[in-house]
Amino acid sequence: MRLSELSERSGVSTATIKYYLREGLLAPGRRISATTAEYGEDHLRRLRVVRTLLQVGGLSVAAAAKVLKHVDDESLGRTIRLGAALWALPHPPAPDAREGDEAQLTARREVDLLLEELGWESARELAPLNPDHTALVESVASLIRMGYPWNAEMMTPYARMMRQVAVHDLDFTETYPSETEQVEAAVAATILLEPILRAMHRLAQQEETVRRYGIT
Repeated sequence: MRLSELSERSGVSTATIKYYLREGLLAPGRRISATTAEYGEDHLRRLRVVRTLLQVGGLSVAAAAKVLKHVDDESLGRTIRLGAALWALPHPPAPDAREGDEAQLTARREVDLLLEELGWESARELAPLNPDHTALVESVASLIRMGYPWNAEMMTPYARMMRQVAVHDLDFTETYPSETEQVEAAVAATILLEPILRAMHRLAQQEETVRRYGIT
């Protein structure tokens, strides 16, 4: 398809598509003349991913380019490729972070006990490098500082449910034919599903409250 058709089908203006091309968010089309290029379904798919990163995920163009660089790195195995792309997603600052205080040390021990209980050995090995591990430790530390005795035993059932979510995530991504499409889908699903999971969690809490206590 020509640029005009790509714009029409994607709902993205030609000027914006040209901007994405300049910034490396979108691969160049196949050149058919000095002034004309042809684009395919892969460009249409990538535009959906780019819009997800920018509009739903709130990433800057530079941050999105960093994520997509890992998505497109075919020199990496699928596990490292996906892990690098997900680690490149922005992580919100940890609430009330206090490096090395007693609450943080306790939280780190409890998270390590949790991972040991679950048998998540790769998560334990990569903990020093993993921003999601850091975010978990800091969030647990904040709960401890506020007087909530959050520990490995309390986290375990939540973690087991999250593993089932991860199984469904990867089952979904494996419906795509190529590794690049699978990694794209996994990144997009991470951004799109987190607000859905949060909303379903709150709805479930409300429903369970009514079931237990009635409407009073």
